[in-house]
Amino acid sequence: MHGALFVAKTGLSAQDTQLKVISNNLANVSTVGFKKDRAVFEDLLYQVQRQPGAESAQGTQLPSGLQLGNGVRIVGTQKLFQTGEMQVTEEPYDMAINGRGFFQVTMPSGEVGYTRNGQFHLNGNSELVTVEGYLLEPAITMPEEIQTFTVGVDGTVTAVVAGSPDPVSLGTLEIADFVNPAGLQAIGQNLFIETAASGAPQIASPGEAGTGILRQGMLEGSNVNSVEELVNMITTQRAYEINSKVISTADEMLSYVSQQL
Repeated sequence: MHGALFVAKTGLSAQDTQLKVISNNLANVSTVGFKKDRAVFEDLLYQVQRQPGAESAQGTQLPSGLQLGNGVRIVGTQKLFQTGEMQVTEEPYDMAINGRGFFQVTMPSGEVGYTRNGQFHLNGNSELVTVEGYLLEPAITMPEEIQTFTVGVDGTVTAVVAGSPDPVSLGTLEIADFVNPAGLQAIGQNLFIETAASGAPQIASPGEAGTGILRQGMLEGSNVNSVEELVNMITTQRAYEINSKVISTADEMLSYVSQQL
């Protein structure tokens, strides 16, 4: 009977963690470029009291044996990188990647971070930066007296300045892609960093090597589906209640035994 209590306890713990994953998804339903998480469950070790296939008599084998599970645990959270809904903003410094890939930014440590959030701003040096002030990589610096700023679908950046009808080239934006984006480590601030699981970044111009194209004046919304998450929350709540009922039932059975003996 104590085994049932322990198994139900692991169920409560796993569902509690699942609810935290769901709540984080819902909390970021309006976060630009956010990618939702999915909890990955795994059953625990089994107590094998009768080995499947063991001989019960000469020439006779057990067809299934006796194996008792010890519960469940969450072994990981998987980032799902489906493209979010594109939102038209008409802001010249807003950019969205339509397809695979990440923008590259230089963090204060000098390490390169990767993001799907294309909501960029100008700093005091007329450079494109994230909302946290991290420089876009490769760096894009605006000339003085700029009139229009244009980013092509292939990442080509041009600007028209006062007194000149011809556009001035400011560089080319590059996109980083990974063999396994789910292996990236999320560090907050809409940023990811490379890990051994993600593989090394593959740098390419937008639209090349399987990467997506850039869309200026647009932002990629969160890929969280509120209705789906609410359904998952209800399912998690019911699973939590069922495991709580198991503990209550086991406690009642133990109480009955102790009172009758």
